[in-house]
Amino acid sequence: MTESSKYRPHKVVREDRDDGSIILTSGHEMSRVVDTSSEWLHHWAENAPDRCFLAERAGAGWREVGYAETLQQVRSVAAALLARGMGPGTPILILSGNGVDHGILSLAAHYVGIPTVPVAEQYSLIPGAQTQLEYVVGLIDPKMIFAVDGDTFGKAMSMPQMAGREAVVSRNVPDGATSFAELLAGDGAVDVDAARAQVGPDSVVKILMTSGSTSAPKGVMTTHRMMCANQTMLSDALPFLRTHPPRIVDWLPWNHVFGGSHNFNMMLANGGSLYVDEGKPVPALIGKSVENNRLVSATMAFNVPVGFAMMRDAMREDAALRESYFRDLDMLFYAGASLPQDVWRDLSDMAMEVRGDVPLMNSSWGLTETGPASLIQHEPTDRSGIVGVPMTGNVIKLIPESGDRYEVRVKGPNIMSGYFKNPEKTAEAFDDEGFFCTGDAMAFVDPSDMNMGLRFDGRISEDFKLMSGTWVRAATLRLELLREFKGIAADVVITGADRSEVGVMIVPVPDIVERFGAADDDGALVSDALLQAIRDVLQARMDTGVGSAARIMRAIVLSEPPSMAEGEITAKGNLNFRKIQTRRAALLDRLYAKDDASVARL
Repeated sequence: MTESSKYRPHKVVREDRDDGSIILTSGHEMSRVVDTSSEWLHHWAENAPDRCFLAERAGAGWREVGYAETLQQVRSVAAALLARGMGPGTPILILSGNGVDHGILSLAAHYVGIPTVPVAEQYSLIPGAQTQLEYVVGLIDPKMIFAVDGDTFGKAMSMPQMAGREAVVSRNVPDGATSFAELLAGDGAVDVDAARAQVGPDSVVKILMTSGSTSAPKGVMTTHRMMCANQTMLSDALPFLRTHPPRIVDWLPWNHVFGGSHNFNMMLANGGSLYVDEGKPVPALIGKSVENNRLVSATMAFNVPVGFAMMRDAMREDAALRESYFRDLDMLFYAGASLPQDVWRDLSDMAMEVRGDVPLMNSSWGLTETGPASLIQHEPTDRSGIVGVPMTGNVIKLIPESGDRYEVRVKGPNIMSGYFKNPEKTAEAFDDEGFFCTGDAMAFVDPSDMNMGLRFDGRISEDFKLMSGTWVRAATLRLELLREFKGIAADVVITGADRSEVGVMIVPVPDIVERFGAADDDGALVSDALLQAIRDVLQARMDTGVGSAARIMRAIVLSEPPSMAEGEITAKGNLNFRKIQTRRAALLDRLYAKDDASVARL
């Protein structure tokens, strides 16, 4: 592949309005968009029938399903669903995570216009988190429930709220449930083609639940148009997708828009292959990701920053893994937060060692409601934190906030039509010009050059004022502290609303007690060595001359990890900052007390 075919140069058109707002669009034309995702499936079943589309681990190897086989199974399952009287008003709730049967069922439902509702596995598997599942069932009212394993998901499937709904299970099928094999048998009396002909760009085929970090989770009605337009935008920015079928080893969950719409559909749209990674970037499961990446050399790597950091650490000691990981890699894509610069540098150095050049390292920005991608960095850059420029077909409106900061709003064919059964929240989500109000803030990398792109500058709703009236940009400050507290903090909660100083509640990395010998003290970790290490970080920050809005004067380390059952962690794995401060109000008070042995203060 030539260097010029890997990416498309940035080309941004700017319009300044009289009210101070700025309109940004791409100077590139948007390519043709297919009407439904099933067109991709038919195309590749005809043109690359034996190429692997979906794969999952099976013993020492993989269970692989090619495009022709996928289409045959999709049509059979679609017929079985139609024979049950299912349609646009009978959603399918999917409890289990990524896998071949999950993918086949989803594609079959989308093929004939039946919405699927994938939810986080944790809702079923973590004691106490089932209240979230109860809420989703009440909102969605599904006709069918799917889980890959009856033993693992038995408790969730036997909840009173599940009564009267058909349960479909792939293995360890409980009494009264339907085997997924029965759906694969199809129904020859059903006209699948006639049903497919009724499905169009505006058909709602997926309902994705938002994280619920600031309110009850909302169901984002996702259409074929949203999914298909977004893939066209992505391949417009990354032309190598159209000429070099991608291959990924991916753990990102399909209940989230990144894994389930962005990555899954990117493989389907471009004739790619998705190898499901049952690992995750946590100490207990990262070994599985390492093994899977040894077995398959991907052409694209998608991950969150902590995932890339853990893979980097594994590759330092494993030359075979480095070779497999970088050999065929066209692009390394991070999302969720800025990739620490040391991780960026180490990955670049490893790539140079293996292949003599560096793959495109980039990121993008978007939300569940935007399908997801609306901005993308598709030129090479030497630093992380840039989310890029408008994608083809998108219109970005920037509303001045303060200084060089702007609220970002979006319009385009990848934007949702609304929230499921929630007209009030839908109305609140759009301005009078039809732009979706994201609640995110952006700043220009270089105000004199639009083609340098935008950088994420936090969630406006997370900002707060100190007693002095000074605004604290909490999201931006959090990213800075995660870099500075490397080796100490897995995450942080910024505090100080209506107080005189900014503080921080630290969620420690898993081995913190082993390294510092910290003792549990009523919800906080106390260790002289740990507190001194924290003070050293805070003092180094002070020495740079930061202003009061970014000056951290006190910190406390949490001994109890955040709880999904208590709502402190969202389904996407993000911290619910508001809930943590509310639930741990006593610790918050201790953080601001005059004398407390568990607080590191300057």
